[in-house]
Amino acid sequence: MAVNSKKIAVYVLVVFVLYVIITDPAKAADYVQIGFEGISNAAQSVGDFMTWIADGAKD
Repeated sequence: MAVNSKKIAVYVLVVFVLYVIITDPAKAADYVQIGFEGISNAAQSVGDFMTWIADGAKD
């Protein structure tokens, strides 16, 4: 039963994404840009943290 629910959820998500892309490509591009900016900011924060740790956690 759980597998069927997971398949249905993925199917609904794919249909929704395709609907957004087809009906408003500019807005879909904005969503992708926001997502990549979030990933970039997260990677930058991890890099800053690792640099701080490598420097001996000095404040």
